[in-house]
Amino acid sequence: MSRSWSRSTRVIAGTATALALLTACGGSGGDDASGPAAGGKPVTLTFWAWQKGSKEVVDAFNASQDDIRVTFEEIPSGNAGGYAKISNAVKAGNAPDLIAVEYPQLPEFVSQGAVQDISGLVGEDVRRKFLPQAVELTTLGGRNWAVPFDAAPQAFFYRKDLFDAYEVPVPGTWDEYREAAEKIKAADAKARIGTFFPDDPSTFQAMSWQAGAHWFRAEGDTWKIDTGDAATKRVTAFWQGLLDDDLVHNQVSFAPEWVNSLKSGGTVGYLGASWGGGVVKSTLPEQTGKWAVAPIPTWDGKPASGMLGGSTFAVTKDSEKARAAVEFATWMATTPQGIEARIASGTSSAFPAATELRPVARKAFDAGFYGGQDVYGVFEDAAASILPDWTWGPTSGTTTTAIKDRFGRLGSGDATIADGIEAGHRATVAELRKRGLKVDG
Repeated sequence: MSRSWSRSTRVIAGTATALALLTACGGSGGDDASGPAAGGKPVTLTFWAWQKGSKEVVDAFNASQDDIRVTFEEIPSGNAGGYAKISNAVKAGNAPDLIAVEYPQLPEFVSQGAVQDISGLVGEDVRRKFLPQAVELTTLGGRNWAVPFDAAPQAFFYRKDLFDAYEVPVPGTWDEYREAAEKIKAADAKARIGTFFPDDPSTFQAMSWQAGAHWFRAEGDTWKIDTGDAATKRVTAFWQGLLDDDLVHNQVSFAPEWVNSLKSGGTVGYLGASWGGGVVKSTLPEQTGKWAVAPIPTWDGKPASGMLGGSTFAVTKDSEKARAAVEFATWMATTPQGIEARIASGTSSAFPAATELRPVARKAFDAGFYGGQDVYGVFEDAAASILPDWTWGPTSGTTTTAIKDRFGRLGSGDATIADGIEAGHRATVAELRKRGLKVDG
């Protein structure tokens, strides 16, 4: 095992008491009688997700065997209504058997009792297949609550042709990123190196993670909340300075304004994650050969990454088909056929949490858009540099909403990034206390 894995294991053990309180409401589940082809008939599962390529994966799985039949329904992305739809279905007692849940939201679903403990169905032989940090994020209170699907290490996507034309070196540190931003603006008054997304606090959270922050810690039976640490303050000051000096755009993520700016050359870089490889490619097909991928800048020049999103598969609390659901989820996450089917959809650059599948994903992904660059090599190095010991709290929805509300006022003159982080902190502490949990923060 790696040192990172050893540290992660100690964190899990050391925080089991508080996480046990969080998971007390989770479904016990873990071992149902609905094995494949139970009673001589195929087990029929329902699966909800929004990730591109999900339908193709379901079709491939159904064609690969006769024991389990999966019915797929595409739902809006999580924060665009998907999570609300899932929560409402769970409350109404008509939830699907299996759902896609991003790592940050998993503790929330566990704390709400919306998903099952599947520890008895995910053996160590399966857990060993995954990136240790992904296993850490799906293990709460010493129990396993989901099957990791992908990892989402950070990466910097940039217009190589314009960086070359403007004679701007690709930044390796955040200081160099600011220098590059200044040079790009000087070369083209309308161009900016990147964008601050006021609607997507997860990007800022990933930046804080990468800088060494720890917003949530479970210590004994208490949740310690710290969004005012030195790392977060450093990230806050840096991005506020970029905004104040008009060195980055302030635009809603993936909105027409942002897309049009990319198309026109008004935005020449995108700080995203591994899954952004497919997003940029599918959004800007006319710019084939003009883009490249680099490691995300770091504070000291040494490799470091947080995770920006990333998905898991969880079994809902009332499903009586947990065994079959976990078998399907494991097939999606650990087999070459599952990854190939997703990438073959043409809109995905899935970066598997299952490390053995990285060569399969690399081969399946057409890197022609990036001039043949080995983008998966960049993602591989970034994944290895994901800082361990990050914990998501059980109130991700509350935290994110409060920050987003304040971030939405940036540029109006009456809000700052620091205001947004403070609002998120206050809302989180209030919500945890409302739920009867002990809080230090």
